[in-house]
Amino acid sequence: MSSEEEPKYQTPPTCDLLNLLLKNRRPTGAVNEVWPNLYIGDAATARDKTLLAHLEITHVVNAADGPQHIDTGPCFYKDTDIKYHGVQAPDCKDFDLSHFFSETSNFIHGALTQKGGKVLVHCARGISRSATLALAYLMMKEELTLVDAVTVVCRSRNILPNVGFLNQLCLLDSALLLQRKTPP
Repeated sequence: MSSEEEPKYQTPPTCDLLNLLLKNRRPTGAVNEVWPNLYIGDAATARDKTLLAHLEITHVVNAADGPQHIDTGPCFYKDTDIKYHGVQAPDCKDFDLSHFFSETSNFIHGALTQKGGKVLVHCARGISRSATLALAYLMMKEELTLVDAVTVVCRSRNILPNVGFLNQLCLLDSALLLQRKTPP
């Protein structure tokens, strides 16, 4: 089949993404490696310094940062060598998490390109906010489509970003597709 005959990828509607996310679900733990050296986990994992040391985590992204959420800022990790990046984001469909996609993806990418770099991205349950930021990283830095990123992550962890975050990921997917099609 020639490249002209191949079906072109299109960003799926949110309802199709939800079906993909809900298909083939299986029990997952508190923390899972979803991409080489990239982990998604919950608040308990982020607070367990012994577990983080065992996993050799070097960087933490807290997608539920702040005193009203999960207050594990840089001071919490001061007795470790862990580098910290916090995003104050409620798990609310009206919250625009996309403002944090670029800076968080850069933080994750910088960590993973370091020798021995391992990143935990977490929120309260490791399902919505943290998953959204991990998916954005895979799309922006690893150049996966949204469907491919969801497929990869769901092999290791059950995730379910809220509908607002899914819509933001769809917009990112469309923008990245257009950007990659446009010659420099």
